[in-house]
Amino acid sequence: MQLRRESAPIRLRNYGRIVQDMIAYASSLPAGKERDSLEVYIAQCMRQRNLVWNRDQESGMGRIKEDIIRLSDGKLRCESKAFEQLLAQPNAQNKSAKKNKK
Repeated sequence: MQLRRESAPIRLRNYGRIVQDMIAYASSLPAGKERDSLEVYIAQCMRQRNLVWNRDQESGMGRIKEDIIRLSDGKLRCESKAFEQLLAQPNAQNKSAKKNKK
């Protein structure tokens, strides 16, 4: 499948156009296991990009969930069981970065 590249501006620059395109693709899928898996993958990508963009500031998965909802115009709700498990996980990368900083 080929995604249609639009000339629309990037809405949240810290995540980039690829994440925005993945969210647009996930929004077009019917509700189901594939869409839920893609939501979790997108959230993990956003977490990694957020850590690179904001090294000193931790946004948390709650903020990423809000950004997914905002970028999908409310089409993705991030309410699957797998997404809730991802929300419950501690941010291991950020803890190791703080450890190395001391």
